[in-house]
Amino acid sequence: MSDPLVTVVVAVYNGEAYLREALESAVVQEFEPYEVVVVDDGSTDGTAAIARSFPVRYIHQANQGPSAARNAGLATARGELIAFLDGDDMIPPSKLAVQTAYLHEHAETGCVLGRNEWIFEDGSDPSWLTRDPVYGELGGIQPGTALVWKRVLEDVGGFDSTYRYWEFQNLFVRMREHGVQIDVLPEVVLRKRLHGGNATLFPPEQHPLLRTMREKLERERR
Repeated sequence: MSDPLVTVVVAVYNGEAYLREALESAVVQEFEPYEVVVVDDGSTDGTAAIARSFPVRYIHQANQGPSAARNAGLATARGELIAFLDGDDMIPPSKLAVQTAYLHEHAETGCVLGRNEWIFEDGSDPSWLTRDPVYGELGGIQPGTALVWKRVLEDVGGFDSTYRYWEFQNLFVRMREHGVQIDVLPEVVLRKRLHGGNATLFPPEQHPLLRTMREKLERERR
């Protein structure tokens, strides 16, 4: 089999409720060759058994948070392009084909995002989820829609493992600092699930945006 062109990194912690659906969507992509790497961040439920029932590469590590889990996936990835999928989300079959084609046709672009569809577990839109003023996207363009050149992620040092919330946005700030062009496609490339356990949608008391901006200013001074 040819070396994969794309690696889909699935970081998961105690994800038995939704992981099967996530992996079912990941292994039926209309694109070849690619691989799926599941990084189990210290789960204590049935996550391991579910992951091992799929044609994926499975990695288990002690619990260190989503950033460290994604970095572990990045370190072992064989693909030139990296996609990230949370264990409670899904991707449409066309995701890798659409975004890979765009990146190969646009050499100046280091990362490409797309649109997403929401899956609301209670069946209704939450009132606090507002629309993006530029794209009109409910909840804004989601960072989990990204497909990124592996070399770009390596150049910026991957995810900051000290972040357990807002880690994708922190990554994008650093990519922008490195002059990485980030484009957005009109196609839906992610089906994002909203449920009571979404850690990234409910910020801690001190929002890490302030920390990210402070760190950016410090780097600029240096």
